[in-house]
Amino acid sequence: MISYKSNPIILMVSRMVSPFIMLFAIYVIFHGHYSPGGGFQGGTIMAASLILMRLSAGREIAQLQFKTTLGTPLGSVGVLIYFGTGFWAMLSGGEFLNYRFLPFAGFTAPELRSIGILMVEIGVGLAVMAILVSIYDDLLEGYPHD
Repeated sequence: MISYKSNPIILMVSRMVSPFIMLFAIYVIFHGHYSPGGGFQGGTIMAASLILMRLSAGREIAQLQFKTTLGTPLGSVGVLIYFGTGFWAMLSGGEFLNYRFLPFAGFTAPELRSIGILMVEIGVGLAVMAILVSIYDDLLEGYPHD
């Protein structure tokens, strides 16, 4: 059986590095349509930050950062943001995910495409992050708690 033993050095380094990893993940999500990266990569980096805290701090402390029960609902919200963006454009007279038809007044077609892509990237990032953390939590269900 694997026993959990807290290491203060690993815990301190994880607590110091985790916010910077999350900040970089947000940067990757928001600049995904300008440079390499995007929702999937940013969501994966964010999930890695959350899993790092789960590995180093243990389950109880990690629950303060991201509760286990939030995985499936946040994953669903991310998918709904992605689908809702495409469906909203379709209801406005365009094709699915044709961002030019998003009903935001006062924006040009390139600006609407940027807004639409950003909305999709945020939805994908949220879904990927929540689902990866949820998979990790589900894999630990069979092991005894800390």
